[in-house]
Amino acid sequence: MPKSYENCQCCPRKCQVNRQNQYGVCHSGEHLKIARAALHFEEEPSISGQHGSGAIFFCGCNLNCVYCQNKEISQAQNGKGKEISVERLAQIMLELQEKKAHNINLVTPTHFMPSIKEAIKLAKKQGLHIPIIYNTSGYEEVEMLKELEGLIDIYLTDFKYYEEKWSKALSHCSNYQEIARNALEEMYRQTGENQFDEDGMMIKGVLVRHLCLPTLKEDSKKILAYLYHRYQDHIYLSIMNQYTPMEENKEYPFLNQTLKEEDYEEIIDYALDIGIKKAYMQESDASGKCHIPEFNLEGIEKEL
Repeated sequence: MPKSYENCQCCPRKCQVNRQNQYGVCHSGEHLKIARAALHFEEEPSISGQHGSGAIFFCGCNLNCVYCQNKEISQAQNGKGKEISVERLAQIMLELQEKKAHNINLVTPTHFMPSIKEAIKLAKKQGLHIPIIYNTSGYEEVEMLKELEGLIDIYLTDFKYYEEKWSKALSHCSNYQEIARNALEEMYRQTGENQFDEDGMMIKGVLVRHLCLPTLKEDSKKILAYLYHRYQDHIYLSIMNQYTPMEENKEYPFLNQTLKEEDYEEIIDYALDIGIKKAYMQESDASGKCHIPEFNLEGIEKEL
C-alpha cells in the first residue's frame, strides 16, 4: 500500500484516514477499484475521435455531488466494480491501446492517484505510447498534481461552481472555486497550450468542462468570464447542457429538471459575446441517460 494511503491526503479534503482498514471520504480503501474499461464515444470530438477514448472508470469519488450521474459507482462503498492490482491496471491500458483507443482516459482518478501513477510508469515501460488523460472533477491537491508531471498529457477537468454557496450545498465543500482555480494553474503549467495531431485529436493540453445546472446560469457566466479572462484561447472549454436528474432531490428541488433551452442559449451567447472561440457546445437535446455508460465490468477481466 502506498504510504500516502496510510494517512490519506490524496485530495483537498485531507481526511487522513488509514485506508488499509477504513474508507476515506471518497468511499474507497487501499485497493484500486474500477467498474468499466472500454472504448468510449461520449467525450468531446477531439477526445473520442473515430475509434473511441480508452475510458477507465474508477469507483469512488472525493467530491460526492448530490446530483452525480454515476452515483452507483462514485458514492457506494460496496457497490459495482472490482478491485484490481496496479499490474492489472497497466495491462488494461495496453489492452485499450491494442483496441486502437486514441488515448487512455482515467475517469475520476484523484483518490487512487498514487497507484495510478505506478501503473502508468509500468505500462509505459511495456509499450504504452498513446496520450494519457486525467479526467477529474477539478477538486485536486496541487502538490499531488505535481507528482504527475511528465506522466499526464491531457487534463480534462471540470470547473463546477463559482459561488461558494453552491459548492457547499451541492458538493459539500466550501472552497471549490479556489481549489479548482489553483489546480487548473498547475495543469496548464504542466501541459502548456493545446496540441492536436493531423486528425484533429488532442495530444496535449487542457480542456475545461462546465456542466450548466438548472437555474444557475449566472454562476455559469462567472465561471466562463474567469476562465476566458485568465486563459483567453490558450485552453479549450466544453460548455455542457447534458444535466439529467437521476432521482428526486427533495432538498434542492431546482435539480429535478433539465436545463432550460433558453438558459443554455443565454449562456452560449454570453460566451460568444466575451470573446470565447475555442469551446465545444452541445445540441439542445443533449440531456438524457444515453451519456451514462453501463458499469458492467467490461474490460476488467484479463483477456484470453
